[in-house]
This record gives sequence, C-alpha cells and structure tokens, in this order.
Amino acid sequence: MNMNNWIRDQIADRNKKAAPLISYPAAQTLYIPVRELVADSTMMAIGMYLIAEHYPQMAFATSYMDLSVEAEAFGAKAVYSEEGVPTIVGQLIQTQEDADALKIPELGAGRTGKCLDTVRKAAKLINDRPVFANCAGPFSLAGRLLDVNEILLLTLEDPDMVHTILEKASTFITTYIKAFKEAGADGVIMAEPLAGLLSPSLMQEFSTDYVKKIIDEVQDERFVVCYHNCANRLESRAAAVAGTGARMYHFGENADMAALLEALPKDCIVMGNISPSGMFNSSSGVWKMRRGTQALLQKCMKYDNFIISSGCDVPADTDFNNIKQFFMTVELQYKVRRLQDMIS
Repeated sequence: MNMNNWIRDQIADRNKKAAPLISYPAAQTLYIPVRELVADSTMMAIGMYLIAEHYPQMAFATSYMDLSVEAEAFGAKAVYSEEGVPTIVGQLIQTQEDADALKIPELGAGRTGKCLDTVRKAAKLINDRPVFANCAGPFSLAGRLLDVNEILLLTLEDPDMVHTILEKASTFITTYIKAFKEAGADGVIMAEPLAGLLSPSLMQEFSTDYVKKIIDEVQDERFVVCYHNCANRLESRAAAVAGTGARMYHFGENADMAALLEALPKDCIVMGNISPSGMFNSSSGVWKMRRGTQALLQKCMKYDNFIISSGCDVPADTDFNNIKQFFMTVELQYKVRRLQDMIS
C-alpha cells in the first residue's frame, strides 16, 4: 500500500472514518485476561483481526500499545496483571557506568519477538486497511530504564548520561521498526508521552532530534510513522512535535486539538482525543460518549486532516456499548455534513 496516497485520500475524504486505538478490548472478545493475551502472538493477531472485523468503519488496524516491551528487552523488570497493560518497576540504570555498559538487545529479546510475530500474523489476516505496529519513543524508553522521575532531573544535572542511553535506545528502536516493516506493517505508532513533560527546548534536544533521526531512517511512501503523545499542553510544544517529521500525529485527552491542528502541517493526519477512561470506559453510559464525540467533531471536523480517535489506547474492560456509540455518533455527524453539502 502506498501510504502517501492513503494519507492524501484520508485528508480528501469528506466522509471520514474514525481511528480509535482499540486493541486490548480484544481480551474480552477472546475471553482471556490481558496477561495471557500479551504472551501469545497468535491470540494478539486474532484479537486485532476480530476488532477490525467488528468495526469496518475503523480507518486502520493497530496492534497493542505497551511501553514496557522495549524496556523489558533491555533488561528492565516488567509486572503483569489480569486486566492492565504491563508496567516497568525499578531502576535498571543508576550511573554513567551502567549507561556505558548497557547492551543493545537483539531482536526477539523479551517480548519483541512476540510483537513482531503478532504483526506478521495480523498482516496476513487484515487486508482491507493499513496495519499499524506500536513501539516506544526513545525518551519514553530511556525513562523506563532510568526511572521516569529521575530522567527528568538528569536532563539538567547529567545530560551526557541521558544522551548515552538515548543513542542506544534509538538504535534499537530503528532496528525494531525496520523489522515491523519487513513483517508487513504499513506504519508504526511511536508513543513518546514522557517527552511532553519537558520544556520545548529540552524536548527538542532529548526527544525530537532522536525521533526525527529514527523517522528519517524508516519512513517512506509505503511506511509511515504516527507520533503519539498524550502529555498535557502540547500545543505549546507544537514546533518540537512537528520537527519529528512524522506524517501522522496522535494526541491525548488534554490536548487542545484545534490549536494543534492550526499549528501542524496540513498534509499530515492529526488524530485525537476522546478520553479513554473518562468516556470510552465511563460508567455514565452512552450519553456521555455521544455528547463528547459530537462536541469534538463540531470543533474539529472543519479541518480536513483531522481524524477523530481515542486519546490513548482504550482499556481492556471498556464497555462495547460505549465503543458502538462512538462509531454511531461519528457516522451520524459526517452524514449530517454530507447532507448539508448537498443542500448548500
């Protein structure tokens, strides 16, 4: 698939599809806990297929956003749970000596092999839309090796140590993404939320410059990178975000989507930002989802490069009625716009 053409088609389409990051709810469909799902590439691939089959109005299929995968491959300790996404605990790197000694893992280390197999299998099953893999961004990966709070201090107190780790993290991420390309992925969603906690200048130095280098290596007409960041107040960091060179962007629930749409290139897709927990996984029922989805579309659907999405990955235990209401509301709002076009 020529992804440059696909992006142009999405931007030109007046009847846009939605693109929520729905993958973990597949655990409900398969009647297995998340702990078992993330350990089995066949189940993850089948889960991706079942979600895509159930929601033909979804613009692309996506694998599982999991920021622990690459850190675990480097040697960090991951903790698993029945319903939640795996998380990293502890601090793998504490000194410059630790950073210098850090070895770049081989492909297949930890669960990276399972993730690659998942995309390879899913690409055989899903043929009607692009298939996106997932990976961590370099600063977010480094933060899980150093400790999230520690790395923010070290960007000021010991930047050389941070750069040592970022170089190794970027090398591995580049190799990992290239393997996803070979496995049949049409793109990758790179999650770099930790960078959003930095000032604009530090974000440029410790994240954007590294992300751009990775993207320059892997992005071409048949493979695109979607930059995901769910930090707050990203509109004030729009220049650093745009500097990554990604062709697609995805933002969290607290982002000002209209401000970001104004700031980012118009030939790139910009996605977001219905709250995964506050709306998709809300116990308030479908009414809250309907109102929230309608409000965001009324604010942003005038931008041709906007595609409505969840603000991050949707929790595994999300009520499918809320997901159904999301798609129904999107479909209705674009139908209303088509009818307005016809009579105007």
